[in-house]
Amino acid sequence: MSNLGTEDNPLLVAIVGSGPSGFYAAEALIKSELHIKVDILERLPAPFGLVRSGVAPDHQKLKQAIKLYEKIAESPDFKLIANVTVGTDISIKELCDAYHAIIFTCGAESDRKLGVHGENLKGSYTATEFVGWYNGHPDYRNREFDLSDDVAVIIGQGNVAADVSRILSKTIDELKHTDIAQHALDTLAESKIKEIHVIGRRGPAQAKFTPKELREFGELLDCDPVVLKQDLILNSESARELAEKSNIASKKIYDLFCEFSERVPDTAKSKKCFFSFLMSPKELIGDSKLEKIILEKNKLSGEPFKQSARGTGETIELDAGILFRSIGYRGIPIEGVPFNDNWGTIPNDKGRVTNLDGNLVPQLYTAGWIKRGPSGIIGTNRACSVETVECLIEDLDKLKSDTIKPGAQAIYTILNKKKIRHISFDEWKKIDAKEIEQGDSKGKPREKFTRISEMLSVIE
Repeated sequence: MSNLGTEDNPLLVAIVGSGPSGFYAAEALIKSELHIKVDILERLPAPFGLVRSGVAPDHQKLKQAIKLYEKIAESPDFKLIANVTVGTDISIKELCDAYHAIIFTCGAESDRKLGVHGENLKGSYTATEFVGWYNGHPDYRNREFDLSDDVAVIIGQGNVAADVSRILSKTIDELKHTDIAQHALDTLAESKIKEIHVIGRRGPAQAKFTPKELREFGELLDCDPVVLKQDLILNSESARELAEKSNIASKKIYDLFCEFSERVPDTAKSKKCFFSFLMSPKELIGDSKLEKIILEKNKLSGEPFKQSARGTGETIELDAGILFRSIGYRGIPIEGVPFNDNWGTIPNDKGRVTNLDGNLVPQLYTAGWIKRGPSGIIGTNRACSVETVECLIEDLDKLKSDTIKPGAQAIYTILNKKKIRHISFDEWKKIDAKEIEQGDSKGKPREKFTRISEMLSVIE
């Protein structure tokens, strides 16, 4: 048998998950000097992961990355096998039998919990389900959000928290020409929310927004950003953090908070978005649904860049009808793949999957958030995926097989036997074209299909 990675015996790699890290891994493999065939398996009929269903609809420029992914998909050595759930429709053993290596790039699909009494009250939600709902993700199509109360609270001060609070703060005119799902636009049009509170457990110097995202709150048509001057008083450690030249983004964020604190309230605007710091939810209160949040005031302790928030015992009450938590994300285990439940990631060494004892698991690799945790922006995943691919190629001698691997053909046979309708990239392009056509009549980039059955109907 000829050497693996040659034209006669190409290296066959399956990638599980079609988000940025999956496509960047595919790109690195296809661009290598070896002859490699790459198949991406995706649970949904639609590819592109969080670029499609996580990026806010009013941030269309961030979705330009999809053009690169489409170019990668044009390679004759690339296949998409969508509408297939790995671990259920296809087992890990079946993948290992069909491919030389498998890379898991399935992201962090679940939210971390607050861990407080009342967290499961009606009116208390994850940011992920709200983002998925307004972005037309089929998993969240049937969610219902009651926006009839005056006050909404977002726990967390990262970019997802910024997205949720900004969508709640915007007018329908600001949203109607985006690719926001129509069902979400209809619900938001009836919203009675007047106050949005964005609450962080640490101080203004530790907020994790990007300056660009935060700046947008100062440009909203009908919502004023509000920051209290006394909340911007820093301890010496935080002041030292902002003085570091390498921490310029945090300094810009702090300066924006200072700018917001100097603003004269615009009485013509009907909404206010409050940014508050050094508080954590202690308890959620309500009979049949959320009515109040008990917040505990915090104090920072520790060295610069290592400060943690500690409760002081002092609490305040805040009336609220709806709450979204955005305090971090974690992966979901896949049957047959090691999983570190404490971290919510697949244990690995530079992308090589290990068991919980640190021993390498043959053929299995990982990249993206499921590898390193939920950190960085879309582009951060490229270096992460390249590192994993470099390790995979280094392992070429270990990946050799005594038999020719069948690759996608074996997967198609299994799926067809189970009567599972798998979707190719060409079929996805037909769905994509129909979405764009539907959006065109409304002056939108696209009107997404929000149910799997609707997507499948386009290609039947």
